[in-house]
Amino acid sequence: MLSDPLLQLLTATALGLLLGLERGWHDRNIRSGGRIAGIRTFTLLAITGQLTGQLSTELTPLLAVAGLVGVMGLLGMAHWLNSDEDHDYGITTLVAGVLTYLFGLLVALDQATLAVAGAVITSLLLHFKETLHQWLERLSAPELRGILQLALISAVLLPVLPNRGFGPWQALNPYEIWLLVVLIAGISLSAYFAMRLTGPDKGVMITSALGGIASSTALTLSLAKMSRQVPLYRLLAGGILLASAIMYPRILFEVAVVNAALLKPLAVPMLAMCLASLLSALWLWKRDEKHGQVSTSALATSPFEIVPALKFGLLLAAIMLATEAVRALIGEQGLWIVSLVAGLTDVDAITLTLARLARDSVGDNTAVVGITLAALTNTLVKGILATLAGGLDLLRELWPGLLLTLLAGGGALLI
Repeated sequence: MLSDPLLQLLTATALGLLLGLERGWHDRNIRSGGRIAGIRTFTLLAITGQLTGQLSTELTPLLAVAGLVGVMGLLGMAHWLNSDEDHDYGITTLVAGVLTYLFGLLVALDQATLAVAGAVITSLLLHFKETLHQWLERLSAPELRGILQLALISAVLLPVLPNRGFGPWQALNPYEIWLLVVLIAGISLSAYFAMRLTGPDKGVMITSALGGIASSTALTLSLAKMSRQVPLYRLLAGGILLASAIMYPRILFEVAVVNAALLKPLAVPMLAMCLASLLSALWLWKRDEKHGQVSTSALATSPFEIVPALKFGLLLAAIMLATEAVRALIGEQGLWIVSLVAGLTDVDAITLTLARLARDSVGDNTAVVGITLAALTNTLVKGILATLAGGLDLLRELWPGLLLTLLAGGGALLI
């Protein structure tokens, strides 16, 4: 916090210069006098905000409101006169000028951190106008729905859910369950857009790396089915192994968000399996068939949808309830049975459940072993699914790497 009025003035000046620099550069080709506001005007607006805020603390808060009304009136008049001349009715610079005044006001009110963050974000939004517009043009209706639905479940539904336990053993906390659903949905949607931004001809290995973030199982099935039409078995097996390799750092990321204390002991088996899968994938990629091309446009995952999120939430609730039941009836080691079963379908749910339990009710070693067993089971299931979908030719290329990964994970557990 900046309490010295002189430091506040200098900070407000710097923020005004930052925003004025961006606006001045954007309108650099407009004749002198034809701009609504440039670097000097934005700097003066920030200084006005800071001085008005300083005076309002000494006299009356109404001065800050009067200053805001005056700034809006002056900028509005300038915009009206300027739009008659060049027929440009955009109000971006007008809004940026009002924000600049408010940022200066925030500095005077000892909210310099918020003012600096707001000014930097505003400058970035202003500067990347063309990029943002290009993204909007490329955005499809399902993708927009995905973004809006993710915003709905995170910003609207999550805050109103009760943050306490319900049901047997108080195992079901609606807020925590939905928070974990939002986490997984956010990871998957980010991976989807990363795949979109790389373009439709990105290649199998890049697609596999990004697809492994969203769903390594889904990508495994897609590549295995593709091997029946495109006999590039080494390349496609390498893609499956790379997607599997990405799953293990994803598990570590999820654990870091839920229970960072578990990260260090879990890193050994996860990184061992990641390294084994990665080396196997690189080995196959270096020896891949050079006589064919693979179109990866059909491998992109789907944007976020509400129904799969609800299904994952139900699965997560079921696993949380099962883990508490097993722990109460059998003991902590019984959770490993749940891990083996859960890993057959989804590794995320059991990972998040055990990481959450390790915060207060189960030992770190129990959680680490359980998460690793789930990852091993899930890896084995992916190999079986790939074999069934792709056939024996794919099996011969894929399974040496999968077995090396399973041995690395099992060996790390024994150590």
